[in-house]
Amino acid sequence: MKQLFLLFVFLFSTQAISADMRGRMGIGATNQLANGIPAISLKVQQSKTFALGGLLGFKSNEDDTLYGAGVKFYRIIFDEPQLNFYMAGLFAMENFLDDKDKVKSGYQVDGTLGTEFHFTGLESIGFSFEFGISARNANSEDGRSFETLGDQFLKAAVHFYL
Repeated sequence: MKQLFLLFVFLFSTQAISADMRGRMGIGATNQLANGIPAISLKVQQSKTFALGGLLGFKSNEDDTLYGAGVKFYRIIFDEPQLNFYMAGLFAMENFLDDKDKVKSGYQVDGTLGTEFHFTGLESIGFSFEFGISARNANSEDGRSFETLGDQFLKAAVHFYL
C-alpha cells in the first residue's frame, strides 16, 4: 500500500497544484454539517487573502424536514503559485432527529486549517482538505460536544469555479 501511495505521489506531484481563484465563484458539495445532511456549498474568493462561503442542505419527507445552513469565512495564510493554505471558521444552524424521532435544533461552530488544490488543466475544480476543532450541540442527545475534525476532500468540499 505504501508503494502504491508513493507511486501516486511521484506520478501526480507536478499535477496536484492549484490556481488563483480571485473574483471567481465556486459551487459544489460538502458533508461538513454535523447532522449528516449533504449540503450545497458556495465559495467566492473576495481577494488574495479572503473568501466567503455558504452552505445549505435539507432533507424533507412526509414526517419531518431536516436542514442545515451556515456561513464560512476563509483567510488564506500561505499561498504558493498554485496552492492555497487557509484557516476557516464555519457557523451553522441545523436540526436533527433525536432518539425518539423528535426534531431538535442545534448549532455548529468549526475552526479549521486546510488547503485547496487544483490539478493542472482542471483549474476550475478545487479539492479541499481540512482539520481542526468543532463545538456543536447538533445531532447529540448529550447536549454540547467539543471534538477534533479531519475532513478529506469528499467531506470538506469540492467546488467547481465559474
